[in-house]
Amino acid sequence: MRRLVLLGGGHAHLHLLTEMAREPMPGVQAVLATAYARQIHSDMLPGWMAGHYTLPQCAIALEPLARAAKVELALSGAVTLDAGERTVTLADGRVAEYDVLSIDTESVLDREAIPGAREHGLFLRPIEHFVQLYERLLALPGDRLLNLVVIGGDAAGFEISLALQQRFNGHGLERARVCLVTGGGTVLPGFGAALRERALRVLRRARITVFSQRCTEIGSGVVMLDNGARLACDVPLLTLPAVVPPWLRDSALARDEQGFVSIGETLQSTSHDEVFATGDVASGGEREPARNGVFALRAGPALAMNLRRKLAGGPLQPWRPRRQSPTLLACGERRAIASWGQWSAQGRWAWALKDWIGRRFVARYAEPAVPGAALATSAERGGDPAP
Repeated sequence: MRRLVLLGGGHAHLHLLTEMAREPMPGVQAVLATAYARQIHSDMLPGWMAGHYTLPQCAIALEPLARAAKVELALSGAVTLDAGERTVTLADGRVAEYDVLSIDTESVLDREAIPGAREHGLFLRPIEHFVQLYERLLALPGDRLLNLVVIGGDAAGFEISLALQQRFNGHGLERARVCLVTGGGTVLPGFGAALRERALRVLRRARITVFSQRCTEIGSGVVMLDNGARLACDVPLLTLPAVVPPWLRDSALARDEQGFVSIGETLQSTSHDEVFATGDVASGGEREPARNGVFALRAGPALAMNLRRKLAGGPLQPWRPRRQSPTLLACGERRAIASWGQWSAQGRWAWALKDWIGRRFVARYAEPAVPGAALATSAERGGDPAP
């Protein structure tokens, strides 16, 4: 019996589970190890923050998918990966041995990147932790104006700034001042100049103050910038660049200069061909295509095919993603910006498209393709979910 371990409930693994439900892998014993019982679809997170969705509308339960695929579900995250010994140690103490390993986990944010961030910051990832803390933020009494500072000028920072403005100040309310600190440059670095200018106009129209400086320290009630400015801040929300989780750093897997797992065209590790990776923690030459959520989703069929072939001893097929993909950025209210290359536009139609794509994605995995036998999770056997 060949042993397949799936780490994480990311986009590609969702596709893999549905394929395994439709077409089982004979002679393979599979386990899905993940700290969380659901995947909260990140593209819908700004809409949830703004109040357009309930959390269940954005979430995909993993247990029904695993049950339908006849894959054991271990509700415990990885704490150690030993690629030499082919073992994964989980937070509940279990050691999972594998013949083939597939990694599709969420990246984490560097809590030490800014002094004081660990003690005072609300980090966007892990998303499961973020949503719990954000609900506590929403429950704060509205007896005074809150100062909310978003730190990070990427697409996530842009979207959540506008989501906060909509949730706290929309519909005639005025419960918060929202600021965006881009981190030493313009908003949306890496995008075209026309899109960046459009985004700045949207932020100005929403009355969000944008600071192009870098945050140097976060204290109790204050955010400090590199020009000496001190911003009053009740809650700093951080969307810093992603880093790999600690358990990958000492795994012996080849990694790129930023620490992400180095993979080739077959989605295999460049140092250990029995290990596959995609999504947030993978780096495939051009790092961004490998880690971008759209590309990770499109990698699902290629991952499923190559895992089958690897386990059966067959030849693997290269996967070459498209170099460019359309971008849809939520603008707080039910409007969005659409862009493709140097072209961009905005309006309610763009939000309607983004909304349709997100709802369709969640609905695709709401009902498992094949009903399966009852499944006992690690939590039901006495294991605790990872913190």
